[in-house]
Amino acid sequence: MRVIWTPQAEQDRADIWDYIAADNPVAAVQMDELFGKAAARLSEHPKMGKPGRVAGTRELIPHESYRMVYEIHGETVWLLVLIHTARQWPPGRR
Repeated sequence: MRVIWTPQAEQDRADIWDYIAADNPVAAVQMDELFGKAAARLSEHPKMGKPGRVAGTRELIPHESYRMVYEIHGETVWLLVLIHTARQWPPGRR
């Protein structure tokens, strides 16, 4: 299966990199590698994440502090959002 990072997910990943790298560049590299490995695992096992909070999505926790939200369409896994677990997801939910 093919995995594609949407522009939003790519921006989330870059923002996380910048935030972590400001204090610890080595940790930023390690976290980014973790995200990349999680995405690669989804190519082989797309249903490894649990059903998502938004209908039609799934969620994978690659690290206790981050949630990857994705959809499966045919032979493609679309990574939609990479968000800190402390942040409200989905937005506007109470």
